[in-house]
Amino acid sequence: MIIIDSKSIKNTYLASQKGYDGGKKISGIKLHIGVDILGLPHAMIITTANITDRNGANEMLEICGHELPSVKKALCDGGYTGEPFAFAVKQITGAEVEIAKRSDLHKFEVIPKRWVVERTFAWLENCRRLWKNCERYLLTSLQMTTLAFISLLLNRW
Repeated sequence: MIIIDSKSIKNTYLASQKGYDGGKKISGIKLHIGVDILGLPHAMIITTANITDRNGANEMLEICGHELPSVKKALCDGGYTGEPFAFAVKQITGAEVEIAKRSDLHKFEVIPKRWVVERTFAWLENCRRLWKNCERYLLTSLQMTTLAFISLLLNRW
């Protein structure tokens, strides 16, 4: 199982590549990530914030999908609904998409297994350099995120 989600990150004035996420009202970049049930990343990509969750996830799976041959199910939130997205995931990885939806909008409820990806985002928040995008290029931001995960894993061992 892979759990897919994205997070918008604000830019500083240094960034040369940025977009505007209208849903979150953030000008910056967007981190698309696919984690396993332990919260460890298996697929990651950084795009400008104007890229939708579905398009970013498709791009992430096209780049990293060959490294996910044993994935049978992709768990996503409501932002990934739609038959074209499910079909694309099935074509790229062979996995079925399961959408975890909230039952009531006015009541907080932990959605089973969805909290894993949110915890992974919280781990990244502990890295001072990643709470805001200070990098000029998207590739540099991706490498800083990768280094943060390497540091996190080394500190656990």
